[in-house]
Amino acid sequence: MGMSWLEVIGIAVGLSMDAFAVSVCKGLAAGGARPRHMTCVGLWFGFFQMLMPLIGYFLGGALAGILVSVAPWVAFVLLALIGGNMVLEGIRREENSQSADFSPKAMFPLAVATAIDALATGVAFAAMETAAGAVPGPSSIWAATAVIGVITCVLSAVGLKLGSVFGAKYRDGAQIFGGAVLIGIGIKILAEHLAG
Repeated sequence: MGMSWLEVIGIAVGLSMDAFAVSVCKGLAAGGARPRHMTCVGLWFGFFQMLMPLIGYFLGGALAGILVSVAPWVAFVLLALIGGNMVLEGIRREENSQSADFSPKAMFPLAVATAIDALATGVAFAAMETAAGAVPGPSSIWAATAVIGVITCVLSAVGLKLGSVFGAKYRDGAQIFGGAVLIGIGIKILAEHLAG
């Protein structure tokens, strides 16, 4: 792809920001983050942030273009539903918050929603590699997506811990705020797509 490691790391950090923000929200809702929770969140977000660019890269062309156009709508709907549920739970002050759930049922939609816009990055990687004459090396798609996955994993785990520190003190308000942030991230993803 003809990219430097610094460029790949910059892309990885940029792509991981939504996952980081959602992890903070998850920590706010949970009110506590054990190492296993941090590992769980890191692996879910890191894996999907690595997987989506690979899908975009290998699909390429028209099919990837269709997916990229639909993906922001899917992310918006998922984040709006999850965020709205968090806000309602915060208002009702429910003790057993669904948003504090770390089961696959809870984590899968969040991981997909935060990584789905990375499909476009994979398509861009394929285009850059074609333009560069498929130059092999450390900036190959496998190395690039591995870096994206690892950075997202680490930042997501840190985000969960940060959120839990504040969430333990301000649980109800933090949960409402966290839900509003998730809705905001969904709107941002959709707005960026609509803006072209």
